[in-house]
Amino acid sequence: MTAGAHLKTISRYYDGCSTGDVELMRETLAEDVVHYFLAPNPGSAPVRGGEHLARYWRKVHRLIDAVWVIDHILDGDGEAVIEWTMYWTPQDTERRVATRGAEWFTFGPDGRITEIRSYYRQHADGDTELDAFPYVDRGYSGHGTENSNLHTPPVEEARA
Repeated sequence: MTAGAHLKTISRYYDGCSTGDVELMRETLAEDVVHYFLAPNPGSAPVRGGEHLARYWRKVHRLIDAVWVIDHILDGDGEAVIEWTMYWTPQDTERRVATRGAEWFTFGPDGRITEIRSYYRQHADGDTELDAFPYVDRGYSGHGTENSNLHTPPVEEARA
């Protein structure tokens, strides 16, 4: 697979996560995919299986109006590492929070995602990001835009 193919697959996966589109996510996931999470976080147990993972993210999207943006990618042979931002609304508030993190993806011979290792801390009381890092100046997403130079989720148009 080419570098662009990995970005395209991950973008489609995140577009599915950001809209709750189970079928779109399933198209990108191997049947036996495993998603690992950094503990402690809400729901840090691994999620196994393409159908289960897609339904998990649909539920998360519905609960907290989550939108994921790919901010940066390093691509390799059968794997890719990204930095991302999840914009979400903690329950019982209207305030959008930015949670920034990184994920390591592996891909099968058919180009579908076989494993995701996710590194982030999610806190409802405020943004989690690198202190003083110039995100927007470097083309990353920011509050009020929820898109980056690399990725515009399909829900961005509805938020504008």
